[in-house]
Amino acid sequence: MSIAEILQKYWKHSVFRPLQEEIIQSVLEGNDTLALMPTGGGKSICFQVPAMSREGICLVITPLIALMKDQVENLKSRGIEAIAIFSGMGKREVDILLDNCIYGKVKFLYLSPERVMNELVRERIRHMKINLLAVDEAHCISQWGYDFRPPYLQLAALRELHPNVPVLALTATATARVVNDIQDKLNFRNPGPGRVFRKSFYRENLHYLVAEEEDKMGRMLRLAQQVKGSGIIYVRNRRETQEVARYLIQQGIPADFYHAGLENSLRAVKQDAWKTNRCRVMVATNAFGMGIDKPDVRFVLHLDLPESLEAYYQEAGRAGRDGKPSYAVLFYQQADILRLKKNFEQSFPTLKEIKQIYFFLGNYFQLAYGAGQDLTFDFDVADFCKRYKLEPIKTLSAFKFLERDGWIYLSESVYLPSRIKFDVGEPDLYRFQVANAAYDSFIKTILRASGGAFDHFIPIREPELARRAGKSFPDAVAMLEQLQKWGVLSYLKKTDKPQLQFLLPRSDTDHLHIDRQYIEERKQIKANQLKAVLEYLPADKCRSRKLLGYFDEHSTTDCGTCDVCLANKKKQKKIDLRPLMQGELTTILTKGPEKLDKLVHRMTHGGEGDRINLIRELLDSGQLKLNDGYYYL
Repeated sequence: MSIAEILQKYWKHSVFRPLQEEIIQSVLEGNDTLALMPTGGGKSICFQVPAMSREGICLVITPLIALMKDQVENLKSRGIEAIAIFSGMGKREVDILLDNCIYGKVKFLYLSPERVMNELVRERIRHMKINLLAVDEAHCISQWGYDFRPPYLQLAALRELHPNVPVLALTATATARVVNDIQDKLNFRNPGPGRVFRKSFYRENLHYLVAEEEDKMGRMLRLAQQVKGSGIIYVRNRRETQEVARYLIQQGIPADFYHAGLENSLRAVKQDAWKTNRCRVMVATNAFGMGIDKPDVRFVLHLDLPESLEAYYQEAGRAGRDGKPSYAVLFYQQADILRLKKNFEQSFPTLKEIKQIYFFLGNYFQLAYGAGQDLTFDFDVADFCKRYKLEPIKTLSAFKFLERDGWIYLSESVYLPSRIKFDVGEPDLYRFQVANAAYDSFIKTILRASGGAFDHFIPIREPELARRAGKSFPDAVAMLEQLQKWGVLSYLKKTDKPQLQFLLPRSDTDHLHIDRQYIEERKQIKANQLKAVLEYLPADKCRSRKLLGYFDEHSTTDCGTCDVCLANKKKQKKIDLRPLMQGELTTILTKGPEKLDKLVHRMTHGGEGDRINLIRELLDSGQLKLNDGYYYL
């Protein structure tokens, strides 16, 4: 079957998007390939189609568990066998899934990067018939990137297991330095420009606007009222998501909030409401948006400063994927700049602080020195910080440095439903039921609800199981736990927390090696990223050109549609809008007094700043009066 036929059969598309076919052909020719495609450019097709055209299994590495699970479900819905292995899964469960990859009909195996560090996993991969190694979010392998993740450095070891299998690295954002580093760290054969497929980062339909704004909430409301269609508003923390969403709802805007601390089922409900336009605006932390392919997002607003231009470009790029005019807006205050600088300083704890935090970790999980290797725990970061009176940003940064030096691994929040698997065969289970009449009916209920649980782990819902078995919820759980103690089945309880894994035995702080030079290098990289964000704020150059220049696209022209370009056009026209604006203002106020925000909103001539300046001038000259917040003639 040709790649065009595969695209039509499984994805119902008759043509490839720009660059997709060229990337696929490069992979099929056996070339190590790097694809740089902006958010929404269709990166997954670039490895899914060639993998379907060849015998064997495609190994996909991605750090985004939510995206991993979404893609697996998406492939299954198209009749393609796919599985995912990530933090939180038990050893036996992983063992069974890996067996299915060797002996079954699985076409795609999704792995989180820390799983590649496990010797058992590597050994099983050695025996798989791999046809392609796809590395998503490939910028994570470079310490020069904005989201460096140490486990990615282990991926080169996979190439040694299957030296003739091509690698396809994919990312939405990468500077020239990161592009070179990705090829180096993944041991590209014949690296160079000919192996790099780059789609321009220029988005013709995306209009950028940046404003220093005293009244962020009022300006945000006017934006949501003026720009029709759905939107995303990014804020700094979980508390803000609720406060901003509540404000929008009070003002008549259908809105909701989203962050990583919500139950997985609730997140899915909120996400679906937004995707189907029952909710118009989603107020979220940066946990929202990755892997969500909603084409008709008309605006993305940042109410807080991003930590890097890479992160900003990726989040802003979720607007206008359908090619229609859309807006990427950033409001800031001087306090936001001070906060960003403070966060930068807290992101680099001293060696003494890192060692202290590691010591607290061992105590938190009650690990003896020399114990704990390969153990994984549900981890409540907020509770940990509260118990030991630690700064969250400093603590999470310490975890990253401990992770880089191979001591621990901390995953994102991951939802895993409860799962069971029978550890005895059907004849032995039948004999157990005969000998233990009190459990006979309960086991029959499990069998009716969980067919296939002899071969692999099956998800269950304890409340539903209890209802069907005529038991209370606590009794059903107690019976499952007892069956596990007797060796009849394995019972893994659900979790919706980050997973912390100790990669090495607990060490005393004297023997805890931390790479000081690496920390200094990371600090310099972060300082440069902070500098780039601050240089993006002034209205001294086309916004689009600033962003493209950061990503090493220098042969560009002004976009003509950002706030800077529009202001320049207005200056060039030299049209005095003052008489028009004043006449309009008089017409509005002859109908009665108005508050400032309503007055500015109802005016149509000039920019918002021009309108406010005119109102202030007329107030100072006595041509306008102000009483109790209302302006009148």
